[in-house]
Amino acid sequence: MKTVVDHLGRTVNVPEQPKKIISFAPAITDTLFSLHLEEEVVGRTRFCIHPKEKVANVMNVGGTKDMKIERVRALQPDLIIAEKEENTKEMVEQLEKEFSVFVFEVQTVDDALHMILDLGKLVDCVDSARLLYERIVEDFATIPSHYTGKRVAYVIWKDPYMVVGKNTYIQSLLERLGFVNPFLYYEGRYPEVTIEDLRAEALDYFLLASEPYPFREKHQEEFLKIDTNAMPLLVDGEMFWYGVKMLRAVEYFKMELAKNYP
Repeated sequence: MKTVVDHLGRTVNVPEQPKKIISFAPAITDTLFSLHLEEEVVGRTRFCIHPKEKVANVMNVGGTKDMKIERVRALQPDLIIAEKEENTKEMVEQLEKEFSVFVFEVQTVDDALHMILDLGKLVDCVDSARLLYERIVEDFATIPSHYTGKRVAYVIWKDPYMVVGKNTYIQSLLERLGFVNPFLYYEGRYPEVTIEDLRAEALDYFLLASEPYPFREKHQEEFLKIDTNAMPLLVDGEMFWYGVKMLRAVEYFKMELAKNYP
């Protein structure tokens, strides 16, 4: 065993080479498989859907906020990976009574890059993690700023409307793309907003994400009625995940987003 400090400053004893890992964060689960840990990942949440052909063979231990503790116990993991935003404090407190639990915190693009390196150290895949990190850094250096100065609402929910706010990975990515997000100054990381709020911010774009709320073409008309001066764009929410998805994201921003949405 070795003693490490997680992203919340907690001291955790973990194996030198974990053999039975449960991940409670979808983006981290995806990244673990990219590090060739098919044998080691034994548990994941029902929201851990990538890579599809591999997670199908891994036990579903519940949701990101409503785990099935009996399934966790049945697996007897030697390492559990959580993430501050994805999982609840209560979950971590319950799990750490019986298991080694390492908690990541990802709020910026830089956090996401450091997560990859720290994950590599944690699961004894330093070289693979360093290679992934370097590829993403190289790609992100070419990320387009096609939307510099454009005011945006990244919408994640309706009834009530909710948008991305401060201290979030998505906001950090929006900044890299050049967008201006006026909802940084609203209360909370994912503030609820009214139609009046949306109209008041003189937006150029609504980014309607495919997740967690599944916005579709039919919703574009709804947002045109809210503000005819703001273009409602459908975006692939998975391209705003951190971890290994960051590789695909740069190509998405360069090609599909810029091509389809002037």
